[in-house]
Amino acid sequence: MATTDLDEDPLTTAPERLADLYGRPGFMIRRAHQITISVFQAHAGEFGLTNTQFGVLYILKRYPSIDQVTLAKLLRLDRSTTGTVVATLESRGLVARDVGESDRRRRVLALTREGEAMLLQVQQKSAGTSRTLLAAFTAEERATFLDLLARLVGHFEGGDGAAEINPASDDSAK
Repeated sequence: MATTDLDEDPLTTAPERLADLYGRPGFMIRRAHQITISVFQAHAGEFGLTNTQFGVLYILKRYPSIDQVTLAKLLRLDRSTTGTVVATLESRGLVARDVGESDRRRRVLALTREGEAMLLQVQQKSAGTSRTLLAAFTAEERATFLDLLARLVGHFEGGDGAAEINPASDDSAK
């Protein structure tokens, strides 16, 4: 078992000693995600919604009466997670879930009046989230950053041109 010099402060030496970890794309993307959640909560945390719950309300406003499977696909979540998120929103009275008329196995979702009001309030409070997140960049850098993120996501998401995720051949991310 490795020992640590008691005079060394890991928080001070970490940037140098952990540069290989801190420089990995996955590590930086995870940190960026954590920061995104924190910024969203700083702007709209008073409403007690997660980013994912906000996403559900946002999609249901634009696609009233869609089914839960379609919602999961639009959010890029698995069906189980989507079901849990929807159940939480339903228990808060923000979403209504009904059985489909033509297919009784289908769960049709809709915003309630309370859900619509909550969405409007959260949108107003969280309007500055993107501005805060992108404040470190110039206008040109913001456009480039968002383009690169879209390309990364598009490279791995479904469709005919999607890249296969194959750990055996993934030497480029090291």
